[in-house]
Amino acid sequence: MSRLLVVEGFQNVSVIGVSGDGGADVIASRAGKRWLFQVKRWANPVGAEVIAQTLAAIRSYEADVPVIVSKSGFTAGFMTQRRQLADEGITVQIWDRPALARRVARLDVESPAARAPGRFGLRKYQEEAVLAIVDAAVSGRTPSALVVLATGLGKTFVAAESLRRLSALNTNLRVLVVAHTNDLVYQLERSFWPFLRADQATVVVNGAERPAWTELHHFDFVFASRDSIAIALENGVDLPRYDVLVVDECHHLGADRYELILSGLAHGSADGPFLLGLTATPWRPEGGNLDDWFDGAVTSIDLVRGLQTGYLANVDYRMFTDNVDWESLKHLQGDRFTPKAINRTLFINEWDDAVVDRVREAWEELAGGGRGIIFCGTVAHAERIAERINALGFTSAKPIYSRSSSGVVMGPIERNKLLWDFAEGKVGILCSVDVLNEGVDVPDVNLVVFQRVTHSRRIFLQQLGRGLRLSPDKKRVIVLDFVSDVRRFAAGLELQRALDSHGPQAGQPVRVSLPSQVSFRRANDSDRDGESFLREWLGDLEEVEEAGDDVSVMRYPPIEIMPGGGRD
Repeated sequence: MSRLLVVEGFQNVSVIGVSGDGGADVIASRAGKRWLFQVKRWANPVGAEVIAQTLAAIRSYEADVPVIVSKSGFTAGFMTQRRQLADEGITVQIWDRPALARRVARLDVESPAARAPGRFGLRKYQEEAVLAIVDAAVSGRTPSALVVLATGLGKTFVAAESLRRLSALNTNLRVLVVAHTNDLVYQLERSFWPFLRADQATVVVNGAERPAWTELHHFDFVFASRDSIAIALENGVDLPRYDVLVVDECHHLGADRYELILSGLAHGSADGPFLLGLTATPWRPEGGNLDDWFDGAVTSIDLVRGLQTGYLANVDYRMFTDNVDWESLKHLQGDRFTPKAINRTLFINEWDDAVVDRVREAWEELAGGGRGIIFCGTVAHAERIAERINALGFTSAKPIYSRSSSGVVMGPIERNKLLWDFAEGKVGILCSVDVLNEGVDVPDVNLVVFQRVTHSRRIFLQQLGRGLRLSPDKKRVIVLDFVSDVRRFAAGLELQRALDSHGPQAGQPVRVSLPSQVSFRRANDSDRDGESFLREWLGDLEEVEEAGDDVSVMRYPPIEIMPGGGRD
């Protein structure tokens, strides 16, 4: 159903049919209208009560066009009530099995990517990766291939195009795509649709939906949650044989359930699937790398190289030092300190007013064409920041989270409507607490604000990556980093150094001017004194960036170069 909408040109198509969805299964936009679909796969015809549910959902989601889809038709009572509503000026569209069949029959069997290759053209590194993946899968010289591409560089695009070409060589290709969250599963399925022929069937298998296990052999592409497949194997379910196993966010490999999946599908044996791993951040959460499963990567482009080559949006990264209490450093005693001790001494706790002022100024720089995400630490903080932005009135801001510290859950209706409003520009800024890192499909943004420090390099890059994708009218992404951890200063300085390392080089005496930049600011003016002090003080930036809270890696600050002068 959703795949049909995508191919027909609907936008912002989102599958939301879960418990508590308020009567909506799919939402989408087309021609300035918001469409809401209630999909019933019942064995019996749909009755009149579903009309009331759908109209209630229309009101909850502020949608315009209600559509009820039924596999088994509609009762006489349903049709009578629908006619009565039409007489009152309320139109409810109905799509039954014959109507769906007619829509599908009008589609070209070839995939959109095959019909319009210009729309799906590959960059040089993507083409090289696709060729390497196809060669490895066909030749059998290696049982796996790894794609490492920073967020925004198209790792899913590479995987989908590779499988499209493999499908052309083997029309019976069977693929299992696995991810560790339900959100990622749905996002992957949507991303693959433009690369599939109309006769290639797909299905989702997760905690919310799945066909009978015995029916899986009817589907060419299965998009599944890690836990669903692992539990099935634990329970002795006989899964079909797959030619390719795709693991998205494969830095999670090593978890027991992934090990169960690899062994249960006989990966590595002659009859086992070819393993295709995708990740933007090849660091496993518990440390280590991916050498146990892959012999290097067929392509590997990190954030800095993506910026330098112009494959990612130009970054104007601003690190603010307004909340740094330089005076307090003069009274430290000793010569080695942990990040926790320095953070406790160095940073002022709250400065929300200054943060909102800087956000407003950045929004004005974007000339009203902004869409932003602010990463906050708590629900209360996200609500407070959103309230202050709304009070100033330069855009609409809303908090988004999964669960508050008091146990309050943001339900599917509120969350999905909020993401829909964000996609259409009705909400300009989302204040995110524990979502939007990975797996939630949000439109491109050009303002990213950090008010929450994460010590996970992987999560930081995923959050930053929300603003890195290129789009036709986008000139840059503004990043405002209101740090409260000295390790974040080290990360900013390291990014600055990596960007500057582009030049000059031997035989190339002239520095290449890069649009992307990292700057340090105080009261929104350049803070070169603070930057120079931090660079001198932090010394080994990588060691400081990766240190734990209680590791004594901090040298005693050289007071003579500190902003403001020497010791009292």
